Amino acid sequence: METDPHESAPTREGVLDAATMRAQHRRLLLNLLWNEREASRADLARRSGLSRSTVSAIVGDLLETGVVREARTGTSTGGRRPIVLELVADAALLVGVELGASHVTVVLTDLYGTVLGHREVPCAVRDDPECALNLVEDCIGGLLQARPGARERIVGIGVAAPSPIDPRAPGKFVPSILPKWAGYDVVERLRKRFGRPVLVDNDANLGALAELWWAGRAENLVYLKVATGIGAGLIMDGRILRGARGVAGEIGHTTIDPNGPLCMCGLRGCLTTLAGTHRLFESVRELRKEHPSSPLQTEPLTVDRLVDAALEGDELARHVITEAGRTLGIGVANLLNLVNPERLVIGGGITRAGELLLEPLRHTVRTRALAESIAHAEIERSPLGELGIAIGAATLVLERALAEPAMFDVVKEGART
Repeated sequence: METDPHESAPTREGVLDAATMRAQHRRLLLNLLWNEREASRADLARRSGLSRSTVSAIVGDLLETGVVREARTGTSTGGRRPIVLELVADAALLVGVELGASHVTVVLTDLYGTVLGHREVPCAVRDDPECALNLVEDCIGGLLQARPGARERIVGIGVAAPSPIDPRAPGKFVPSILPKWAGYDVVERLRKRFGRPVLVDNDANLGALAELWWAGRAENLVYLKVATGIGAGLIMDGRILRGARGVAGEIGHTTIDPNGPLCMCGLRGCLTTLAGTHRLFESVRELRKEHPSSPLQTEPLTVDRLVDAALEGDELARHVITEAGRTLGIGVANLLNLVNPERLVIGGGITRAGELLLEPLRHTVRTRALAESIAHAEIERSPLGELGIAIGAATLVLERALAEPAMFDVVKEGART
């Protein structure tokens, strides 16, 4: 019998719909396996609601990438013993880069945030973009070279930038914050060098993302980065709040003193000018004569020296850190009133001072924030340490790859070459 070609051949729309459906199923099963770490095909069919034939087909795709493997034979509950599938944590790798104001940090992680290697190098990032990008390339290259086969398993590169990121041009930084970076495109530079997708976001946003994924999944949290600049990453209902042009969370450029010093952004009395690293060092220099026995009489000053002196009982260092805590508390109180998070996590080298910083900060918050805002808000130091933001940058890639599993196909392609 002759058939109507319009009936026997799927329309273009039908093909696209089938492809979209398969991609959705692949995403669903991959995320189930990532969350569970291991499951049988029958488990996946039951939890996903998909047919066993559909699950088998999608699992076949995932097995080809190497990101999923058949690990062992499970226990039978009647009938044939099931094959247990597992997600292979290091089958695909993620690169995370933190561009700090004065350093470059690069981490290599697996699919569960475990750091497999890291490098940190001092660099005047704000003032020397060429040096910073060269160091990023060298650090990534060194980490990949140190781990055989790593280059072929890289899914993507995440970059944490000390600048708001406009989603329309994610590789370019805000000129008022980083004027020396005008004309540079981080996405194009690293994509051309390593041939992988490059994702960029604000450093505080990625500190918040790392906290969300790896340090307790509070659905509403704030990550406050305290360093040369001060910024906040806001997680609202489990998602990063970026704003219309990526400027949400720029607490460092909120006004604390309208008659205060001029900030690099052109405004006066910003929180950054009153509690950022440069202000802490200025305070040390201003008070040296009053504390002639302080170990902070000499240059250069660093955050590590300041914190070490404070922990050893130096009065000058303790005074400077206490005042920084009080000033930060004003900004934090405003932030708690605005977004009402469950947790506020503070990161940055200064947090190694622990309660010397946090106690005066909390005291200020208690005197300035609404009782309802702070009643259930924990204020604590980040448990992820100094690699937290770089880990967050790698997590940005993981988040995208779990949403777009086709990104893992590079692992399969790399294995064939």
